[in-house]
Amino acid sequence: MAQAHTPDANVYFVPHSSRWPFLGSIALFVTMVGFGGWLNESGWGQTTFFIGIAGMIAVLFFWFGDVIRESVRGHYNRQVDVSFRMGMVWFIFSEVMFFAAFFGALFYTRQYGLAWLGGAGDGMATNNLLWEGFTSAWPTNGPGNVGGQFQTIPAWGLPLLNTLILLTSGATVTAAHHALKAGHRKSLLVWLGATVLLGCVFLFFQAEEYIHAYSELNLTLGSGIYGSTFFMLTGFHGLHVTLGTIMLAIIWFRCLKGHFDKDNHFAFEAVAWYWHFVDVVWLGLFLFVYVL
Repeated sequence: MAQAHTPDANVYFVPHSSRWPFLGSIALFVTMVGFGGWLNESGWGQTTFFIGIAGMIAVLFFWFGDVIRESVRGHYNRQVDVSFRMGMVWFIFSEVMFFAAFFGALFYTRQYGLAWLGGAGDGMATNNLLWEGFTSAWPTNGPGNVGGQFQTIPAWGLPLLNTLILLTSGATVTAAHHALKAGHRKSLLVWLGATVLLGCVFLFFQAEEYIHAYSELNLTLGSGIYGSTFFMLTGFHGLHVTLGTIMLAIIWFRCLKGHFDKDNHFAFEAVAWYWHFVDVVWLGLFLFVYVL
């Protein structure tokens, strides 16, 4: 990420070939194969999953290290900075499309799929012949009662608390950014550290919510369409919060080392952009998954 400038601003830095994307792809593949096996209760699934996670952590550690060394050695200039900004914008756009697909699945199921199963429009024959007596309502695990009866998580408990936590974290990372631009290093470390702490607290409460759902509400990934969409949306968001918290922690250590100044700190900005994106996605989740 772009923090320092080369003496010749017209020379665009081209990094050497890196093995980390290839190794990261392998680690991610192993992780997902293990996760799939774990969900299907295969004996090797859990072990394979954690091997993949360990591989991903190692790849990220060494990959981040390479990029940080390139930055502090002054390889990056204004041209590189612009390309990084464009790359981050397109990356966040791809993440928007990622979650748009999941929200689309949720809306399609609620507005069309259930209505057809309940006999609305062209679904009358389906309802009469296959699922007679089924009334479309949300939440549901479908006319087949997949996974058995379940209860939903009230929006005004932990979900509301987590919403307040993430909104607060958005304010603290913004305060940290202002402190960085003003050259107030102590305030920067305090506000950024508070953001990392809030991210960890959010993840703790989400884990508590999942444990409660599985152990007391019978709300699981196997609870029909509601369980699938609920854990798909909240789970992937939790993964993004985890990655964002890790990146914020790395940036905190870089701030402690004095890697940034008020003019050159795109690494900080990129992570802040990502964190604000995570905040906005959660607001959509809170509204459309928990409240409505």
